[in-house]
Amino acid sequence: MSRRKTRPRSAPAASAPAVTPESPCPCGLGAAYGTCCARFHTGAGGTAPTAELLMRSRYSAFVVRDESYLLRTWAPETRPAEVDFDPGLRWAGLEIEDTTEGTAFHQYGTVTFTARYTHGGAPGALRERSRFARHEGAWVYVDGDFTE
Repeated sequence: MSRRKTRPRSAPAASAPAVTPESPCPCGLGAAYGTCCARFHTGAGGTAPTAELLMRSRYSAFVVRDESYLLRTWAPETRPAEVDFDPGLRWAGLEIEDTTEGTAFHQYGTVTFTARYTHGGAPGALRERSRFARHEGAWVYVDGDFTE
């Protein structure tokens, strides 16, 4: 999920949906947010050990609008200066469709996913094949291709 448009500085920041540590994690794994993706967002759980878990935690970061985590887990060579959170967009679910490599034994990996959303009340879906790489030992998002 590589939204790169820049928001004018005068635009109001989008408010994040209410996700508490006890809420189901937006990533879809069935655990509470506090024990699932929040541990990566805060750094308390170290870094995501696989490309898929990084993808899931980045999706959750888009849901809760955690810009610092998204930028921290973006490859330096493709990282934008800021993340544009569209205030009319609400993420509604993540489905991982395929992964290649991306484990503790790899330097690169891909994750193909569909992220469902509503925008202005209308449903939609974003399908992407994301590329990940290790940077200083941690998985980072490099870039992705939107697919049909």
